[in-house]
Amino acid sequence: MPLPLALTMGDPAGCGPSISGAAWQALRAETAAAFYLIGAPELVRGAPVQVIASPAEALDVFPSALPVLALPGVPAIAPGAPDAAAAPAIIRAIELAVADALAGRASGVVTNPINKALLYASGFKFPGHTEFVAHLCEAAGRAASPVMMLTGGGLRVALATIHMPYAAVPAALGDGRLERIARVVHRALVEDFGIALARIAFSGLNPHAGEEGTIGREEIDLINPAADRLQAEGLTVSHARPGDTVFAEALSGAWDAVIAMTHDQGLIPVKTLDFWGGVNSTLGLPIVRTSPDHGTAYEAAAAGTCRADSLIAAIRLAAGFAANRMKIHA
Repeated sequence: MPLPLALTMGDPAGCGPSISGAAWQALRAETAAAFYLIGAPELVRGAPVQVIASPAEALDVFPSALPVLALPGVPAIAPGAPDAAAAPAIIRAIELAVADALAGRASGVVTNPINKALLYASGFKFPGHTEFVAHLCEAAGRAASPVMMLTGGGLRVALATIHMPYAAVPAALGDGRLERIARVVHRALVEDFGIALARIAFSGLNPHAGEEGTIGREEIDLINPAADRLQAEGLTVSHARPGDTVFAEALSGAWDAVIAMTHDQGLIPVKTLDFWGGVNSTLGLPIVRTSPDHGTAYEAAAAGTCRADSLIAAIRLAAGFAANRMKIHA
């Protein structure tokens, strides 16, 4: 039987309540993209709401109303006015969504944006969603090797490093990191995206991929040897490709995914090509997890101008991942 996706409420003062309603409006006729919201039903905007007692009710409700698993303890919050009192409920929504996915009650998790700084004051000890979701999976006895991938504008871009200074990147690329990430990306391309013969490109770190060592040796010393080892395992992985051309190569169909060496190197092309519709996916988890590629958008929430493009794309992508995994593991 098909299962619905679990959508977390995110920060209720941000865009979550309005884009959740807008996503339901856009997707209510798409049974494969059915989802239920874990949060406060009274805060949802732009959609009729029906409170459900369990995820099992969501599919029947979805065509006529947004199914909501009511979460107690959410304070009355005005759009654009974040309140630290909501932190426990924000965290609890994520915990419940992951638990539902791990238990087979949901086909995957889609997370609305959170304000990490607001959560830290309540004792939240994780850098963000990705690490927290991975922790919850591991606490349930399921292995997790999280890798961030951005999709949008025809690109799939995974990140070798994320939030770190450029000066720290070369040291971080060693110790098997590139091989671990490439294996996770390869498996996701096969199992989640349904690409049987996956082709992955490593970007270079230096301009022109180092120009044979004349503009830096990271390609020669770190990236290309990692590609050689992966090729010996049977994976199709390139040597370092120049960062100014590899994304155009991927758009032309040469590569199914690019592993970018730094955060901005990977995000700039995706956000330039599809600023509103990009999706953040966490690969390497025992569950499906996607998210809009933007923050809480407090100002837009207050003004009533939030756009749901990215959330709609995240829900559709998660539904596609879940369907592909079901086919493979049937």
